Amino acid sequence: MDVLSVTAPTIDASLLTAAQAENARLIAMLEAHGIEWRLPPEPIPVKVTPVESSLSKPQKVALFRGLFSGRTDVFPQRWENKSKGKSGYSPTCANLWVAGLCNKMNIKCSDCSNRKLVPLSDSILYEHLIGKRTIGVYPLLTDDTCNFLAVDFDEADWKSDALAFRQSCVELGVPVAMEISRSGNGAHIWIFFSCSVPARDARALGTAIISHTCARTRQLKLTSYDRLFPNQDTMPKGGFGNLIALPLQKHPRENGFSVFVDGELRPYPDQWQFLTSIVPLAAHDIHPTILRATGGVHPLDVTFIDDEDLKEPWKRPVAISKKLVGPMPVALNVTLANLIYFEKEKLPTSLANRLIRLAAFQNPAFYAAQAMRLSTWKVPRVIGCEQNYPDHIALPRGCLEAAQELLKDNGIRCDLIDERFAGDVIDVAFAGNLRSDQESAVAAMLMHDAGVFCAPTAFGKTVTHYLHAMWADPAQGDQCRVGTARSGSDPAFHLQTN
Repeated sequence: MDVLSVTAPTIDASLLTAAQAENARLIAMLEAHGIEWRLPPEPIPVKVTPVESSLSKPQKVALFRGLFSGRTDVFPQRWENKSKGKSGYSPTCANLWVAGLCNKMNIKCSDCSNRKLVPLSDSILYEHLIGKRTIGVYPLLTDDTCNFLAVDFDEADWKSDALAFRQSCVELGVPVAMEISRSGNGAHIWIFFSCSVPARDARALGTAIISHTCARTRQLKLTSYDRLFPNQDTMPKGGFGNLIALPLQKHPRENGFSVFVDGELRPYPDQWQFLTSIVPLAAHDIHPTILRATGGVHPLDVTFIDDEDLKEPWKRPVAISKKLVGPMPVALNVTLANLIYFEKEKLPTSLANRLIRLAAFQNPAFYAAQAMRLSTWKVPRVIGCEQNYPDHIALPRGCLEAAQELLKDNGIRCDLIDERFAGDVIDVAFAGNLRSDQESAVAAMLMHDAGVFCAPTAFGKTVTHYLHAMWADPAQGDQCRVGTARSGSDPAFHLQTN
């Protein structure tokens, strides 16, 4: 009988030593910049035995209704189609599937003249808690106010994201309640108010806390601004605003989901005692908290702020401080190519956050829809133009001057490496005649390295653009009429029709 002999691969000792040395160097660099490199410890599953609350059933329902207070004239209920594998929430109608009244198969519920919305009663809330139905709540009230703010975390890093946001709330003195979602793959953080407050103020608070979190950790992304409940400042026409599922439904609760947890993601033994201990945030504390979180700048903390979003446009906005906190590198390699590339290895958290926000701006489509009271579902509030690579953060080339100014203001030397593709040289000759306005356009573009050339239809943008590319060649001189052009090079100017 033959015996198969397997020889274990040998490891080159010099390669292992070099890898260990490189690992130690990188760890030392991270620690020098105050960047935590160790993975956060996974919470140890703890079997928590639920404690029977001393509250009566009416007291529980009253407490629940008081905290999770939204629209009471309508409520969404969860439905599930097991044959098609679909589920969702819909406003509850008393005439649903009633013969002669419900025509759901042919028309939308919102267009049905027989639609009869069911108000939210104590008995319905109790049925949710004991598992007879699963309901949600519409947080935005008809007068554009709300009684709570909720933030949803459901991406791959939801645990770290939620804990980072919760820590910011603790630092800012904002009472919060953190809930594991009914799926177990996400979390909701709830901030309750002592009275109804304008949804705009509540959302500004959530936005400011997100910006505060982004400034001290790399956890949250710009898309986090779209995960606030309510999702709009004003009620959309013909709708109810976005909904959020209510917690403590019996069936997921029995599996350890849809329950409130502490800072180590452990469920509170007595959920009702925890809810009783919550101190809602007073309305007069909202704006001071926003100021503490932002330092007086706009809560969104992005480079471009739409004037329509400023509550008092006659007041001069507070300039964003260019001096960042924490130790900064002496120099930074910046590669200029199709984008501007910054090495992540040398970027402190505060600097990386500020660079990303140089290329972020408010989405006009969101505010236009909100101003017309249209739905903003799936319309991002902030558009970020940065790109994230394993070893680099990349910004559009138009951000170069702003990035260089930011580095200069923080005493960081910018070592610019020009890796732009120059293209292939070809011999060309321009046999035409430019109009005076085209001559002026070319002369204006020759003064700049990159930009946007905007002109009306039939202006001749294409020929003007390529003449700029030829005449801007330093080897030929700016006034050359017969010279070289470069085929396939990175475009310096982008064309736009106004």
